[in-house]
Amino acid sequence: MSEEQVDLKRRRMLTAATAGVGAIGAAAMVVPFGMSLLPSERAKAAGAPVEVDISMIEPGQQLTVEWRGKPVWVVNRPQSVLDDLPTLDGQLADPQMEVPQQPEYAKNPTRSINPTYLVLVGICTHLGCSPTYRPEIGPADLGGDWKGGYFCACHGSRFDLAGRVYKSVPAPTNMVVPPHQYLSDNVVLIGADGGAA
Repeated sequence: MSEEQVDLKRRRMLTAATAGVGAIGAAAMVVPFGMSLLPSERAKAAGAPVEVDISMIEPGQQLTVEWRGKPVWVVNRPQSVLDDLPTLDGQLADPQMEVPQQPEYAKNPTRSINPTYLVLVGICTHLGCSPTYRPEIGPADLGGDWKGGYFCACHGSRFDLAGRVYKSVPAPTNMVVPPHQYLSDNVVLIGADGGAA
C-alpha cells in the first residue's frame, strides 16, 4: 500500500468525523433555538383562564381580576339596574350589539350569561384607558339621565352597566365581554368559552 492510498483513507475518515461533529454541533444549537420559540411557562400562565369566586360580591359591587394582563370586571347588578337597561337603548350607539364585542352567548340585552353578573374587559374602546365604575344614578357631571355605568375621564366616553357605549362620545364600540363560563353558581372561569354550567 502506498502512502497516497493511506492518506486518502485517512482523509476520508477525518472528513467524515468532522462532518459528524459538525452535524452534532448544529443539532445542539438548533434544539435550544427551537425551544426558545415556544412560549415560556410564565407566558402560558399569563394567558390561562382565571377562576373567580363571585359569591362574596354584594349587589352593586364590582370585583377586578387580571386576565392576559388586562383588568376584567365582574359586577353584581341589582334588579333595578337590569330593569333600567332597556330604557337606555335610544341613548346608545350600538344597543343591539351589531359590532361583535362579545361572544354569541352574551349577545343579549344584559350582555351576560347570568343577567345578575356582568363580566367585562375594563378597557375603554377609544384609546385603551380604564374607565371608572360610576354606579350612582343621576350625578350632575354625567347628565341628569345617568342610570349608572362607566365613565372614561380621559376623553369623556360613557358606557352603561352592560358595557354598551353611549352616542356622541369618542369610544367607537361597546366594551369587550371576554369569553367566560360558569363552573358553578358561584365560580366564573374567565378566558374559556362555554356559557352556563
